Amino acid sequence: MNRLDELWSNVTDLEREMEAELKAARRRWRYRLVAGRVRFAREVRQAHARLKQGVPRYLRESRIRNLLTAPIIYSLFVPIVILDAWITIYQWTCFPVYGITLVSRSRYVIIDRHHLAYLNVIEKANCLFCSYANGVFAYVREVAGRTEQYWCPIRHARRVSGPHGQYRRFVDYGDANGYHRRLMSLRAELKEDKPRP
Repeated sequence: MNRLDELWSNVTDLEREMEAELKAARRRWRYRLVAGRVRFAREVRQAHARLKQGVPRYLRESRIRNLLTAPIIYSLFVPIVILDAWITIYQWTCFPVYGITLVSRSRYVIIDRHHLAYLNVIEKANCLFCSYANGVFAYVREVAGRTEQYWCPIRHARRVSGPHGQYRRFVDYGDANGYHRRLMSLRAELKEDKPRP
């Protein structure tokens, strides 16, 4: 195992630690997941409802620049929906041809913050938009990452900021023999029911 592979292994360990911390947060904030839905303890739901800020007060206390730029942010909704639909059509069409396991969109597009009782309707709409947009971008990134693993699983010469999950298994830049030797096995990984993170 080379040093880069060792570092990627450390990243995987850190991701496991993050999951353990999320479980601890569920206990601390007294909620649990039941069939994919969040369930708060009754007294916590009541406390959240008491903390909700009314819309008139929320608007009064908002910065003018935030109110003026909100339409620009929300104008992204249509292009994001088109991207979401197009990437779904792309993977449904091409991935079966390449033998790549389809990406489960529901693992990335997670819409749940609007159920929080301490958010008013505007805050819920904001959270809904951000959850959808960032979920779609994560979903697109996974589809693109699997595509890259199939067609060009080579690391870049320069450091990539926040690479996708497949990147860690790619062949080193400049390793021609490794590329030719590992290309088929990297493609074969994509046929597994659950490609490794």
